[in-house]
Formats: sequence, C-alpha cells, structure tokens
Amino acid sequence: MPGTGTPTSGTPASGARGTARPATDDAHPPTTTSRPLRVAIIGGGPGGLYAAALLKRLDPARDITVWERNAPDQTFGFGVVLSDETLGGIEHADPVVHAALRRDFVRWDDIDIVHRGTRHRSGGHGFAALGRHRLLAILHERCRSLGVRIRFRTEAPHPDALRAEYDLVIAADGVHSATRDTYAQVFRPQVTEHRCRYIWLAADFPFDAFRFEIAETEHGVIQLHGYPYAADSSTVIVEMREEVWRAAGYDRLDPRASVERCAKLFADALRGRPLRSGNSTWTSFRTVVNDRWSHGNVVLLGDAAHTAHFSIGSGTKLAVEDALALAACLEEQPDVPTALAAYEEERRPVVASTQRAARASLEWFENVRLYLRQPPRQFAFNLLTRSRRVTHDNLRLRDARFTGSVEREFGCPPGTPPMFTPFRLRGLTLRNRVVVSPMDMYSAADGVPGDFHLVHLGARALGGAGLVMTEMVCVSPEGRITPGCAGLYTGRQAEAWRRVTDFVHRQSPGTAIGVQLGHSGRKGSTKLMWEGIDEPLPTGNWPLVAASPLPYKPGSQIPRELSRARLTDIREQFTAAAWRAARAGFDLLELHCGHGYLLSGFLSPLTNHRTDAYGGPLERRLRFPLEVFDAVRGVWPAERPMTVRISATDWADGGTAAEDAVEIARAFAAHGADAIDVSTGQVVAEERPEFGRSYQTPFADRIRQEVRVPVVAVGAISSWDDVNSLILAGRTDLCALARPHLYDPHWTLHAAAEQGYEGPGAPWPAPYRAGRRPPRTGRTDAPKPRLSLGG
Repeated sequence: MPGTGTPTSGTPASGARGTARPATDDAHPPTTTSRPLRVAIIGGGPGGLYAAALLKRLDPARDITVWERNAPDQTFGFGVVLSDETLGGIEHADPVVHAALRRDFVRWDDIDIVHRGTRHRSGGHGFAALGRHRLLAILHERCRSLGVRIRFRTEAPHPDALRAEYDLVIAADGVHSATRDTYAQVFRPQVTEHRCRYIWLAADFPFDAFRFEIAETEHGVIQLHGYPYAADSSTVIVEMREEVWRAAGYDRLDPRASVERCAKLFADALRGRPLRSGNSTWTSFRTVVNDRWSHGNVVLLGDAAHTAHFSIGSGTKLAVEDALALAACLEEQPDVPTALAAYEEERRPVVASTQRAARASLEWFENVRLYLRQPPRQFAFNLLTRSRRVTHDNLRLRDARFTGSVEREFGCPPGTPPMFTPFRLRGLTLRNRVVVSPMDMYSAADGVPGDFHLVHLGARALGGAGLVMTEMVCVSPEGRITPGCAGLYTGRQAEAWRRVTDFVHRQSPGTAIGVQLGHSGRKGSTKLMWEGIDEPLPTGNWPLVAASPLPYKPGSQIPRELSRARLTDIREQFTAAAWRAARAGFDLLELHCGHGYLLSGFLSPLTNHRTDAYGGPLERRLRFPLEVFDAVRGVWPAERPMTVRISATDWADGGTAAEDAVEIARAFAAHGADAIDVSTGQVVAEERPEFGRSYQTPFADRIRQEVRVPVVAVGAISSWDDVNSLILAGRTDLCALARPHLYDPHWTLHAAAEQGYEGPGAPWPAPYRAGRRPPRTGRTDAPKPRLSLGG
C-alpha cells in the first residue's frame, strides 16, 4: 500500500539472524538447490517487481516471470513515501534503480498540523516521495532490461500449478491475496478491519509540507492527510470513522459528488482547487497478520504477508525491504526452505514492530476526537509522536524551536525535561513524574517487611523517583499471594513499615512513598515466583475466597464464593490495613483492583458469575470494590491522595475491554479516586496479551481523555525519552516503571544526568553528587550493509 505519514525509524534489509528452521510440510518438496533458477511471482506491485529485479540481477540465468492482472498504468493510490533506510538498502543492492528514483523524488522537511484554524509547523523530518505510477514504471523498465518477463492483464496460474513447475513462488498479490487464501490452513491469516473509512485522492498542485488537517463537522471529525509526490501533484487522503461517514451521507453519494464534497470541506488546504479520484473508492483499512509466511516453495511478500496503516508510511517500504531480505537470504542459505525460514525469521520482528507503531497511529486517528480539547501545540506534538517512533528527544533534534514551544506551553521551566516537572495529587506534590511501580518481592517473613524491603525501597527512593510504591501489601494472612508476601494486618508489620517510610523521608526528602493494598483472592496460596509462579503450594495451603468459585487455572485451588458476611469482614480488613498504613507514614495509598486479585475478580465478567447484587452488569460488579474504596477513603487522611490500580483489559474474549475500563475508572473517580493506575491483564490464565513497547499506555490515555482524571501509565516503558514523550503529549500524568528500576535503582538520577538536568526535580543525595556526571563510553560502529552488488 502506498505510504504516508511521519517518517519511521525503519530497519534496513540487513539484520540479525539466528538459526533457521525448516518451513515446509507439503506434498510438493521444493528444490534443494541454493539458487532457485525458475521463479514465479504473483503480483506486479513494487514488492514483486523489485524482488524480480534483484533475483535476476543476482543470477542472470534465472527464468523469472511476473503475473500482473492489471495494465501497466493501472494502480491505486497516487504517491509513495520511502524512508532513508529503505533507500539506503536500494542504493547498495541496485544503484540503477536508486539513481532512477533519486531523479524523480520530491523532497521536503516540514509537517503542518492544522487544528481549529491554527497551523503549527514542525521541520527537520526529511521526506522523499514520488508517484506510484512512476515507481512502477522505473521497476518495469529495470525488469525488462534484466530479462524478467512481465505478463500484464493476465491472471496467474493456480498456486498449485506454479509450485509444481517453479523452484520458487513469490506471492506478492496484495492485501486480498488469493495465494494466502488458497493455503489459509498453513498461513493462518488474521485480518482485522478497522473503524475508519478513507479514500485516496489527488490534487493538481504540490503541498509545501506534509499536511494533517482536522475538520470538526456537525457529524463528527474528518481528517486530511496530504503530501506532495511530484512538482505538480499531491496525494490527499480523507479519513473519518464509519459512523461519521454514514451520518455525513458519504455512503449515499455517487463517487463524483463524494469527491466534490471532500474538496469543499478542505477548500482552504486545497486553495480552492478540485480533487480527483482516479477511480478510488471509500474503503476500510485491514491489518493482515499471518502465523507463517511460507509453505513449501511458496512465500508471502508485502501486503500479502502483512499490512501497516498508511498513516506511518510503511506499506511500500515494508514490501521493498521484504524483497531485499528475501534476495539476500536466498543468496546466503544452502537451500530454498532454509532461505525462506531465514527470511521470515529476519523480517518478522521488524514487521511486528512496524505493525505495533502502525496500530498506535491508526488508533490515534480513530480516536482523534478525544484530543481536540488539548492545547494547540500539545495536540500537534501528540499527533507527531502518536506512533511512538518519533519521540520527544528525536523531535527536539529535528526541530528544537517547535519542541521548545510545546514545552513552554506545557509549563516546563527553562532547561527542564517534561518528566522533571512537578505534579500535585490532593495535598501531595511529587517533584517529578517517575513512579517506582509496585513489584512483589516475596521476601517477607510472616508478612513482616525486613532489611530487604528497607534496602530495596530505600535504594529506589535515593535513586530520584518522585514516588516509590511498595509491593501489594496484603490485608490478611489469607489474602497473601505467597508465604513471602508482606502485610499490614498486625501492629508488628506496621512498625516495620514505619522503619521504611522514616528512612525514605529522612534520607531522601522530597521523595514520596506509597502503599498498595490488596487481597489475593483466588490467586493466593501459591509458591514464590522463582519456585513456580501461580503454582499451588505443595503443603501448608490456606483456603481461598473469591467473587465466584472458579480456579485461576487447571490445578489451582477452587476458592469459596464470598457470602455477604464475609464481604463485610474483608471490607473491614481493608480499612484496618489502611488505618495502619496511615500511622506507618505512607504518603499515598493505592487500592489494587487489577491483575485478577480479589477486587479485580469482582470487576471482570470472566471471574464474577454471581447472581446477587454483586454480580451481573458492570454497575453491580463494581459494587463491592466501590464499597471497599469508600471504606478505605473514610479512614485514610483527607489530605493524602488515594489511587486505584485496574486491569483495563483482560486480553480475553468476553472479558473486560477498554470501554469497560473507562466506566470503571469513571466510577472510582466519582467516588474520589485521585488517579487511576492503568495496567492490564493477569486476570485469567488464558489471556493473550499484545506485548510491545508502551503497550498498556493507550488504555491510560483513553481513560485520561474520556474521564478527565489523572492517570498513571505502566507497561514496558523503559526509556526516559518515552517518559518525556508520554507526559508532554498529554497521554499520561505519571509513568510507573518496574523492571528498569530492578536493573538500575538510580534510573531517575541517571536519566537526569544523561539529559544534563540538575534542577529540583532530581536532586542527588549529597553522598552521591560526585557520580552525577555520566561516565564516558566506548564507540561502536554500525553494521555495514550485507547485500552489496556492483553497478
């Protein structure tokens, strides 16, 4: 698919590879030669054509045929954007194609964001684009000059016939790949259709920047993505949610009237000029993912294997990089099956990363209405960093003026990164936005925290974080997860916690320490994590209770369903623990209503099957957690903040979803929660999380925008650049980091040192001041391109 959008940090075709694995289990064994001589390519798009040219150039003796059902000049879309990384790979692999592309590329540096009549421009982005027709013409000519046969207006033979006749069959037949469908039982594709309708259009003049424009209409938000691709032409994509598309009547307009209405809506951007469609029609984007990319001697390439939303400009880029990697692997590996396995092993992580970025960008535009109330510059920054490929630090390098204006609007003092701006929750002011996330240590004895907890939490307090959280502290012996879990159900435990809070307040003044209170519910009475996570104890088990008598997983203990009387007892256990926490000197209290523990078990329909007043619809499932919250808030000092951790999705069919999380957060906020700590999952054992960098942040972002309550984002946030980006974009108020603080207790101070910041948001303890300069490091050289051919 032609690409548009903010440039991405794509990966060149060369990359790390591990041990290849066989990729065939079919009845037609492929050739065992290391150089397939007969190659069939289904689909004459950029990926298929470039693969043909590379393979023919690597071995002129090859017999290569490309089947393309359309005419040479028939294609969809108008302009194509390629990254510098992709162009670098092309230059090394085929200087002839690179030279032809270079002659036709239109280059520009700026992005314009137009929102509520105000235009914000950010520079330094470095785009290169050309017409899709021109790209195909260059590749047609290159293939012909090398002796590749291209059969236009011709349907390819059935894949079974091609497999039998050819050494290698490359299926580059697009998002609607017939080859993929033919072998669906092997490739196992998953195709997800998304919420927006869009149309590819063109204007007969060049934009002077990549332009994003947001139109707020009576029917909803409609956005324009536009960029130049020739000296006299620009691509224009108009996009809106399905319900807006229907409410505005686009579903009832003929194509000409539809295009004319788009031109009228964005008349200012188009300078009053018309749009042309090139027979484009309104469609919905589909994300394609396959479990496997090869079957015997058949391999998927480009959109047939994977798609990435046009808003990050990666469709053509990925297809071309696929072709580069496939050609290189066929050169390097001893036979076709091993080469196809190596190709998939090399490309799959790159594609998965790009698809995660594309999904984030796609969902940002699906939900752009949530951000319309943001300050103008923050809105622009949020748009530019939506995919997480462009970050605060990266954008500052590209355009320091623009980034500085966003920081000033946000309220950053001069020279202060966003993460080191203070944040107030009720009567508590945090000196920075970094939170040491709650992490179970399983190192208490009879629920009493000892020296380990003092050193563990004390070290992280000295390390500069604004807020340090305890692990989940249990409200009763039966509420423990493991025998090593800490508690607050005795005076002795409270005294031990007081030792920790006193150390933090005395040795690291300005650092706040919070306690997370919880009850394990059906996930209790298990081994220590390193002995077998979630595995029942072999001896010494205690009885479990839960919303419903459902074991966490096969082999787990079956809990008792809580009666009304036991619900009252547990609520009182929470209030007693909260009272002890206040006397122990904690600055903040968090109620744990996530991760499948007791209160979370009431919230999820997968774990709450009750038929009384505490089960059924969400408002009834919320009843007991809210009763506990109210009881705890009643004994917790009024000036100290109270937060709630939730699992915003169960990552399982029929469970809590993002829409439910918004309503759960809204209910807690209405009862006085000062912030929502937004995690996900760990509610049911059969969950299927979608892991990735900052993968839980979109749930926090949505709650923040819809509920208008402060949020804590958590989940694979590992760099200070990510923290700055998320804070400045307004997607979260605080960032909680767990594993980075296990790796480096002084993560926050080191983040300050690496950014050259020495202000009040990250003061170094006096004994540590000599170490506040980052040590010098050695130099590393980037890997050289692997596939390099003569001119």
